[in-house]
Amino acid sequence: MKIRYASGARKEFFEAMDYYESIEPGLGGRFVEEVEMALDQIARNPKVPRFRKRGYRRINLHVFPYYLPYVIEQEIIWVMAVAHSSRKPHYWTEREIP
Repeated sequence: MKIRYASGARKEFFEAMDYYESIEPGLGGRFVEEVEMALDQIARNPKVPRFRKRGYRRINLHVFPYYLPYVIEQEIIWVMAVAHSSRKPHYWTEREIP
């Protein structure tokens, strides 16, 4: 399966990476690694995280307080957001899949 970012999710990813890099050099890179590990896990087993009421699945990052909500459309996994786990829950649910 291919993984794609929905509108806004890629921007959130880079903003979070830049934020962590500004706190401590190398921390932004660690954030990127953790997101990549989560995406690899999703690609290997996309249906393992439970299906949620609002029609998505999600995977939590282990070190950083972020999660990746996603939906599966045919052979594409759409990452809907790179969302902070304690800010504005479900703000991204109105996003469209391109």
